[in-house]
Amino acid sequence: MSGTPDLKTAGSPHRDPDDTEHSSLGHGLKQRHLSMIALGGVIGAGLFVGSGAGIAAAGPSIVVAYALSGLLVMLVMRMLGEMSAAHPASGSFSVHAERAIGPWAGFTAGWIFWTLLCVAVAVEALGAAAIVSGWLPGTPQWLWVAVFMAVFSGTNLLAVRNFGEYEFWFAALKVAAIVAFLVLGLLAVLGLLPGTESPGAANLTGRGGFLPNGAEGLVVGLLASVFAYGGLETVTIAAAESHDPVRGVAKAVRTAMWRIALFYVGSIAVVVTLIPWDDESVLSGPYAAVLEHLGIPAAAEVMNAVVLVALLSAMNANIYGASRMAYSLVARGEGPAFLGKVTGGVPRRTVLASSAFGFFAVLLSFWWPDTVFAWLLNMVGAAVLVVWGFIAVSQLITRRRLEREAPERLVVRMWLFPALTWASLAGVAAVLLLMLREGDTRTQLAFTAALTAALSVAGLVRQRRAAAGAAREGSASAPAEERR
Repeated sequence: MSGTPDLKTAGSPHRDPDDTEHSSLGHGLKQRHLSMIALGGVIGAGLFVGSGAGIAAAGPSIVVAYALSGLLVMLVMRMLGEMSAAHPASGSFSVHAERAIGPWAGFTAGWIFWTLLCVAVAVEALGAAAIVSGWLPGTPQWLWVAVFMAVFSGTNLLAVRNFGEYEFWFAALKVAAIVAFLVLGLLAVLGLLPGTESPGAANLTGRGGFLPNGAEGLVVGLLASVFAYGGLETVTIAAAESHDPVRGVAKAVRTAMWRIALFYVGSIAVVVTLIPWDDESVLSGPYAAVLEHLGIPAAAEVMNAVVLVALLSAMNANIYGASRMAYSLVARGEGPAFLGKVTGGVPRRTVLASSAFGFFAVLLSFWWPDTVFAWLLNMVGAAVLVVWGFIAVSQLITRRRLEREAPERLVVRMWLFPALTWASLAGVAAVLLLMLREGDTRTQLAFTAALTAALSVAGLVRQRRAAAGAAREGSASAPAEERR
């Protein structure tokens, strides 16, 4: 099936913003795809590698940092799940923001997230290329970047079930790796692994104690942990192309709590229990450091392989997510109309546009790594917090509207509404304030604020023009109606 969404009606202030998507996109994702995307989406390269900086800053208290940021993410996912189960849409929170707040909000949330995903694709391609070039020293990184971009662009140009299959197996490998790590680590903590002795609480209370760098170290660790929870939104985007989106979203959201607790908080707790937090090897990769400590042969290369899988999985998912977000925006009249064509149930033009932007970002990293590419990274540094803010505000408005107009759609309900929704907004605001304390994060916040402001202004201008155009059309048609 192919077609082009009705882009004229997409700008109307009275239309349903998710109506334009459902008739064109395919529905080839199965429940097993969504289940594994939800499981694997929480396990990214940021966990395996990026957590080292948080551990070095916060020491053993990094467990508290991950638990606090994980709690915030769970609340955000619950709010997003409530809205996505009630109104499944490939634009996810962008559609919800438009329905609840206005077209300008959907425009801003959608395009800032699209930019975030495209830049993430570039970073992941560079990371994956660096690993493979390390294995094959005679090959240049740009060659592997080109190969990975071509492979995953091609995958996403095919039917959506191909994306689902790739992501299913990538996620299965990541889940298997983290489960194996948790089993080995728990056995070692209990002193049941051959050749190891239980460390007890020595690494948790020694070397400066549980808070070796005080509250300041905990704050740095908290900021590092917040941005490690990437990929969770993809399942609500993918659910719109499944056979039963409501069931898929509901199941994914209801299992989010134990996934975050087990994979993130649990594995980080194993790391800081087994090895000293100030060990030099932690910064280069805490999970590899634990495997080396346990005497696992070729531990560094084993973790490199796992990180490579995580990076390729994220590339695949982010190209998919960016293309669907862009298609949703175009279908709602918030983007270039020529990108709206759908062929075989796939928005191939937005796939190509998203991949092209990602590849262009890679080129920027080669040409101007310390200027233009650094600016691009800073512009999306706090983008996920902007998105979370839109989700919380949208849910506050949408929940009351659903309770009044369609309570049967509340398949998933936010806990203790509205108290926990307000608590989530306060949590997002607190993280933004904490970002002002650190030089690097302060710069990211300034750049992201500038991008958000620019998109908001552009969205408001478009919204007012659309409203003015609708008013003119209404006044022009009035005499004709009177003549009848």
